[in-house]
Amino acid sequence: MYTNTITFFAFGLLSSLTAPVDAYWRMPCDGTLLTGRLDPVVAPGAVSGHTHIILGGNGFAPTMDYASTQASTCTSCSIQGDFSNYWVPSLYYAGQNGTFTSVETSGGTVYYEQRVTYPGKNLTAFPKGFRMTAGNPELRAYNTTEQQEAISHVCLNYAGGGPPQSPGFPTVNCPDGLRSQVYFPSCWDGVNLDSPDHQSHMAYPLGGHPDGGQCPDDHPVPMISIFYEFIFNTGDFAADWYPGVAQPFVFSMGDSTGYGFHGDFVNGWDVQLLQNAINEFTTDNAGDADNVYYNNYFTAPAVSGQQCSLPPMVNEQVTGLLDALPGCNPVTNTPGPVSDCAATKTLGTYTSSIFTDETSKGWAYLGCGVDTYGNPALQGPFQDDATMTVETCIALCGGKDFSIAGLEYASQCFCGNDLPARASPTPGVIGGCNMACTGNSTEMCGAGSRLSLYQKCGSTCENAQFGIVGAGGTVPSVTAVPVTNAPASTSAVSAPSGVSTASVVSVSASSSSSSATTATATTGSDGTGSGDSVATSPVAVAPVLPSATPSAILSVVASAASSAAASAAPSAEPSACPSNSTTSSVTLPSGWTSAGCYLDNMNPRSLSGITFAWWGEQMTSSGCALYCSDKGFSYAGTENAGQCFCGNQLVDSQLEPDTACNLPCEGSATEMCGGPARLSVFTNIAPSTRRRRSHLRRHNNYKGAHFAGASA
Repeated sequence: MYTNTITFFAFGLLSSLTAPVDAYWRMPCDGTLLTGRLDPVVAPGAVSGHTHIILGGNGFAPTMDYASTQASTCTSCSIQGDFSNYWVPSLYYAGQNGTFTSVETSGGTVYYEQRVTYPGKNLTAFPKGFRMTAGNPELRAYNTTEQQEAISHVCLNYAGGGPPQSPGFPTVNCPDGLRSQVYFPSCWDGVNLDSPDHQSHMAYPLGGHPDGGQCPDDHPVPMISIFYEFIFNTGDFAADWYPGVAQPFVFSMGDSTGYGFHGDFVNGWDVQLLQNAINEFTTDNAGDADNVYYNNYFTAPAVSGQQCSLPPMVNEQVTGLLDALPGCNPVTNTPGPVSDCAATKTLGTYTSSIFTDETSKGWAYLGCGVDTYGNPALQGPFQDDATMTVETCIALCGGKDFSIAGLEYASQCFCGNDLPARASPTPGVIGGCNMACTGNSTEMCGAGSRLSLYQKCGSTCENAQFGIVGAGGTVPSVTAVPVTNAPASTSAVSAPSGVSTASVVSVSASSSSSSATTATATTGSDGTGSGDSVATSPVAVAPVLPSATPSAILSVVASAASSAAASAAPSAEPSACPSNSTTSSVTLPSGWTSAGCYLDNMNPRSLSGITFAWWGEQMTSSGCALYCSDKGFSYAGTENAGQCFCGNQLVDSQLEPDTACNLPCEGSATEMCGGPARLSVFTNIAPSTRRRRSHLRRHNNYKGAHFAGASA
């Protein structure tokens, strides 16, 4: 299960504002739910004027109410029971040539603070249906209003020496990012859940400090205070500053000053859960993270925040390189409203790149499943190919009479007939399958430990549906991206177009023998059932696959064509590494020796020439060395008991003690097959007479092939 730390503090706000010191908790939101021109508070049921980064529950919709939030099946934040939505404007780099590039952010953090009071009144949770905004998107100059005081920016420089917090954009590069902050009003009129300007039903406390004090008489209900922090990766553009401007960043409404930063909030809390937390943690020593988290006041959601997202709801590009800000917002540094010219104003069917529509070929998209390190969800044939596409994978699996195809880490294809419950997609949740296929950048081929899953379908062939239809509104329907550059044939005999030819090890699902068969595709393997419970979705259950013998597997491996080996091997010059004997009885090819135990850098892999299928109980260091030798590589490495890697050099690696490679191979208890992130390395290169440093070359365009479920 996903876990996260929800931190409770009895500590003052990390800002220059003076305020009472009281308890608060901090809720990380590790994922972005959606980026787009949507704002159900200010522009309900319509396309909003500028782009927002939206966090929280996936019940979010162009028109929504409290019931919509409660229809959520996941949240990009980290507390189960909070399906609220939180959003702020997106940030863009304004290039000297007039183009705009979106600035990445890794979610945000929401502070819940106990800062305001009123005589005779207790602090109150947000009621059902409550919503509000803070800040003013039209501000382009500093003023002394409470709206302005609630906005601040911090230039992050962890090495020290950064400028002080400021109400506008800093005018120097921020190496570790720009943290933009907004503090919401905390005093309620006690009557209205919203107001025409979305702020008048709320007020800041008396005294001129938005983060603490006594509520005014016309807003006498003290509420829990919320404060947003969003970190934008502006340091990525350190080399792209240019003369003539104070700084090169703009918010999505065309604000080049930073004064117009703002935030929106729609309550989706389990109100009693929130009130209980407020009542429990009211003193300076309210409790630390462990006391709160493990006493189950708050628990983490079953679906990680990084996996909870929604597809676009407006058919326009809002990230990447753009000719203009979405909504055609002109860049301004003077006060006043902005216009949105002739930009898209229609909600409706949008194009989604989360999956490829293969229903015409008899395959439906199931969703994004979870793969497990060391125990792949789909245990039939495997293929890793630099030209991988969705069409390639379903052709491979369909041609081998398997009913499920899964794509992972951009280049990998797995086949199977049964899908363990642990790997099944969560209904309505897009998940984290967001890596473009190596053979077609318009298609998605899973991600690390994430499988884009497709299944053979009968007369009724329907792709999975995403988004929530809440009580207050609807989410537009999904239209999958049209297939481009599709292979010319999906024959079960011929390899799909663009697939490199080498041996694939597989066992027919209908076979009762243990013999291995070969076909023209890249190397893979068979495996036995995992023993996990099977999902109740309409997935066919295959007979248990027999295990191929080590000799059968190695005979197939050894038969690979030398021309294929030459094309697969990297062109980099081989390099020697220091000798360090690995304690295990390994039978090596002629001329090969043990080089010792090495750290696997993981991203990129230290040995990245070939990563091939998990062999289950058949994996040995002997077999791995023979495989890599036959493929023309100079290095072989085994890791985590059941993985094999080949290459011609060790990238970003270092020698480790032999004791770090302490996992017996799954195919032989007398051999060691590395350890967690540690490689038992074997080579045919003679040790150097002097120690050499490991290669430190980075592959900037690396699209590494990782074993299923590896975290990299």
